[in-house]
Amino acid sequence: MREAVAHLQTVMGLSERRACSFVGADRKMIRYRSSRPPETELRGRLRDLAKERRRFGYRRLFILLRREGEPSGINRIYRLYREEGLTVRKRRARRRAVGTRAPILVEVRPNARWSLDFVHDQFACGRRFRVLNIVDDVTRECLAAIPDTSISGRRVARELTDLITRRGKPGMIVSDNGTEFTSNAILAWSKDCRVEWHYIAPGRPMQNGYVESFNGRMRDELLNETLFFGLDHARSAIADWVADFNTARPHSSLGYQTPAAYAEVLTATGSSAALDDGSALPPVAYPAPNGVTEKAETLIAAG
Repeated sequence: MREAVAHLQTVMGLSERRACSFVGADRKMIRYRSSRPPETELRGRLRDLAKERRRFGYRRLFILLRREGEPSGINRIYRLYREEGLTVRKRRARRRAVGTRAPILVEVRPNARWSLDFVHDQFACGRRFRVLNIVDDVTRECLAAIPDTSISGRRVARELTDLITRRGKPGMIVSDNGTEFTSNAILAWSKDCRVEWHYIAPGRPMQNGYVESFNGRMRDELLNETLFFGLDHARSAIADWVADFNTARPHSSLGYQTPAAYAEVLTATGSSAALDDGSALPPVAYPAPNGVTEKAETLIAAG
C-alpha cells in the first residue's frame, strides 16, 4: 500500500489524500511508522546461528537462542527470521506412501530396537564412499556412523559386536534387504548373538522410517553442505556432526530435546518420561506390515 501511494505521489503528483482514495488506503496507516527497537544484537545473533546451521529453521534457532538465555518469544524470532531473509530453501519433496499400516509396538526404552541403513556420497575427486548408520529408534540417538569406501557384511557384524560391547544388546534390529544385511555373515551373527533381525518389505523404505529420517537430516545438513577431500576428512566431519546431533541439535519428535538428554531421562525414569511440554511420549509404533522376520536357520536353508 505504501509503495503504491508513494508511486502515485511521485509519478502523477497527486496529494496524499487523493492517492490514498485511489488505492483504498487509510491515511493513518500510510503515515504510521513503527516504534519497535531495532533489536540489532538479537538480529546479529540470529544471523550468526543461521549461518552456522544453514539448514535449521526458525523453530530450532529459537530453541538454541533460548538455551543462551534469550527471553524473546517464538513469534518475535519468527518475525526477525523473516525480515532477515533467513528462510531455508526447501528441497524437492519425495512422493509419500499411502495406505494403512499395521504397527509393531516397541517398549519405550533405550536399545529396544536399532535401525540400520547405508547413505552414499563422494569425495572431491569423484570417488564414492558410503556410511553405515545405526540409530536407536526410541531415543533417536545415532549409535554409529561408519564411513568407508567398502563395507561388507562381515564388517557390519564386527561393528555391531563392538557396539553391543559398549552399549548392550538390542531387542530387535531392523534393516532393508541389502546384500550386506542378508549375507551369511549377518545371518550367522544374529543366530550366535541371539538378536532378532527384522527385514522390511522390499521397496518400502518408510518401514525403516527412523533411520531414513536420520539419513535425510545427514544428507541435508552435512553431506550436501560439505566437500570431502578424503576418507580421514569424512570420518572427522561425520564424527563431529554425529556428536552435535546427539548432544546439541534439538529433535522435534522429542519435544526439541536432544537425543542424549532424552535417553538420560528414559534411563533415569523408565517409560514414564515426558516431553518438555509435559506430555508423555506414547509407545513407539513402527509401521511394517509386510516385513520379514525369520530365524537365521530358515534364511540360510532358503539360500
